[in-house]
Amino acid sequence: MKIAVWHNLPSGGGKRALYYHIRGLLKRGHTIEAWCPTIADQKYLPLSSLIKENVLPLHWKSLSSQSSLFSKISWVFFDMFHNIKEMNKHCRRCAEEINAGGFDLLLANSSQFIAVAPIAKYVTIPRLLYLQEPTRPLYEAMRKWPWLPLDRPDGFWKTPKYVTDYMQDALRIKYFKAVAREEWHNIQAYDAVLANSFYSRESILRAYGINARVCYLGIDTELFTDRYQQKDNFIVGVGSFTPFKNIEFVIRALASVRHPRLSLVWIGNFSFPQYLNEVKQLAESLSVDFEAKEMVSDDELIDILNRAAMMVYAPRLEPFGFTPLEANACGLPVVAVAEGGVRETVVDGINGLLVESDEKAMARAIERLRDDKDLAYTLGQNGRKLVAEKWSLEASIDRIEQRLEEVLWNAKK
Repeated sequence: MKIAVWHNLPSGGGKRALYYHIRGLLKRGHTIEAWCPTIADQKYLPLSSLIKENVLPLHWKSLSSQSSLFSKISWVFFDMFHNIKEMNKHCRRCAEEINAGGFDLLLANSSQFIAVAPIAKYVTIPRLLYLQEPTRPLYEAMRKWPWLPLDRPDGFWKTPKYVTDYMQDALRIKYFKAVAREEWHNIQAYDAVLANSFYSRESILRAYGINARVCYLGIDTELFTDRYQQKDNFIVGVGSFTPFKNIEFVIRALASVRHPRLSLVWIGNFSFPQYLNEVKQLAESLSVDFEAKEMVSDDELIDILNRAAMMVYAPRLEPFGFTPLEANACGLPVVAVAEGGVRETVVDGINGLLVESDEKAMARAIERLRDDKDLAYTLGQNGRKLVAEKWSLEASIDRIEQRLEEVLWNAKK
């Protein structure tokens, strides 16, 4: 097959998944060329090291960069629609090159800011979307649902603060509605949609009414290996320094661990500076030894996974999560909150321990593995075997290749 790939991914699990897919499909003799906008990550696992990657301009203006109310109003009424037009303009340019390239089909991937990009509306070949997740704040249970109206004011509502809050809330809702509309229209243009877990499949169904097919990912067991190193007295967490990864929950759980406590090393490729500062302050206030590491190499990551006593994993409604399986491939047991796609990768009592979303429950599980070295070793070795048997890269390439062939076959009917 001659495959055109489009993505607008940041660094992280989604980019690693795409990199693995492309590398595996290339080994099977397929021809691949990629397109992405300038705002996509091109440094983390660069596709250009494998294939030709065409980077086309996309002039995106972020709402988060607007500080004043006036600039936010201007963004909603002008820049937001500018962004949507720019995304369509970028995708049309990519599609023109793809349509002229004699490709058999398009394999599109998730997009930053607008999870489902409009690329499929402009290409004339069969179109497949591998969607990591919908735009989560629009469709998931958040700390506060974004569509909720403001709380009623205690006194007279016509105060400057309430009027300002009301206007900002109205602008935010207008933005969310525009994103939801674009995503719904864009996803209708695909011939098929793939999800990374059954949980993600259900999320896509709830968000868009689309029946996605599950296509599990795989772990590079030649890269993530058990080096049989001596375990040190620390716990590792991996994920961006953002509220979605729930780092504060892990810190509070560690604060509830009976002495001797283990320190926490957290590795991430991306951070919200304010959130990172907040979790550092929380750790200090609870006397939890916390070390943040940003943008480490794969070799350092694997070294830490091999030396850690265990991994903790507590993101909110994580769609799949490479991290627990990468830890397992290194012989490391996982303590995870039983939410989202994690329930499909961590089997309680086999390759880790699953707990409810309760800090004390996680603390007790941490203590259990800390105090029972034989159990921790057994779970880690079971995890390594489970990854080799069920979550290999070779099996994941079988799955994506089969889905691509199905789209081509259905297009020829």
